[in-house]
Amino acid sequence: MVADAQLPTGVRTVYWEDNSEGCAVCLLDQSVLPQRVLYLHLRHEADVAEAIRSLKVRGAPVIGVTAAFGMALALTRLRRERDSLSFSDARAHLAATAQLLRQARPTAVNLPWAVQRMLHCAERAVAVGSELPELVALLQREAQAVADEDVAACLAMGRYGAELIPDEATLLTHCNAGALATSGLGSGLAPLYVAHQAGKRLHVFVDETRPVLQGARLTAWELQQAGIALTLITDNMAAHFMCHAGIQAVFVGADRVAANGDVANKIGTYGLAVLARAHDIPFYVVAPRSTIDLSLATGEQIPIEQRDPSEVTSIGGHMIAPVGVAAANPAFDVTPHSYVTALVTEAGIARAPYTESLPALCAGYHFAEV
Repeated sequence: MVADAQLPTGVRTVYWEDNSEGCAVCLLDQSVLPQRVLYLHLRHEADVAEAIRSLKVRGAPVIGVTAAFGMALALTRLRRERDSLSFSDARAHLAATAQLLRQARPTAVNLPWAVQRMLHCAERAVAVGSELPELVALLQREAQAVADEDVAACLAMGRYGAELIPDEATLLTHCNAGALATSGLGSGLAPLYVAHQAGKRLHVFVDETRPVLQGARLTAWELQQAGIALTLITDNMAAHFMCHAGIQAVFVGADRVAANGDVANKIGTYGLAVLARAHDIPFYVVAPRSTIDLSLATGEQIPIEQRDPSEVTSIGGHMIAPVGVAAANPAFDVTPHSYVTALVTEAGIARAPYTESLPALCAGYHFAEV
């Protein structure tokens, strides 16, 4: 694992806790950053699902890790609360918890991927005749394995992606694809952190990322903590700075990647890709293989989460629009693969044609059906 000291923020996003007060999924509450660093100790799987739904934890890889811990919590809690628990009851409860977590957010494939992986772990344990205490322990270990694999994937993506960054580079990023979005260094920001730690000098333009301001609140905080020079801009300034600031590359994360290389990411990503093409700037997507969904031929099949319009009509709880005005709030858009210069994964860098390069990078990787 990457040591905590190497994490740019110095804090962990999610971890498992088991002490005299019981088991808990511990989350850094991202809804109150950067004003407060607050940890939530969630002791019920319904609270885990609500934390995902309400963006207290967000970022495709880390919501997958959180969901895995949520599945382990569900069975651990139930067994400790009941004097007797049958395998039938345990399996039914896991199935219900899986459904609850899957419904929390629909676009990022990491969440159903992690849930299904936990279900498969349980079914394998039952098939070989494991006792109930063994099943509980197995699920806890499997959830920790999901987290540990994410840490390793982040570091590998960072190393591959850092090779694409020259010294004295001026870059642009959107939303938050850093340590707060993962269990490790991040996805889209991991190459920047590795490059910075290697001594490369960087300056990063950070889109504020309306409507929830993940760029202004989270990415700006992360880069500041890491000592990387940054300039915060509003989303509609990107074209201006691409033209006048010498931006050399755009780095973003992803919530789901289709088999043809189409990429679903935070709303506004598609527009940036179009602008990058117009200014002849490379557009790089960084995501672990758990974010790739080879079952979907194109991005048109990716479900797009529609969030509460109040996120658009208000900022920080303060209304900025007339009362009663209609507002749309898709949380993600899909960038066609033709605008993606390369996809950086923990197994290497994929380039067009993605229908060939992505399956090659994913060969032998276990994809749970989602």
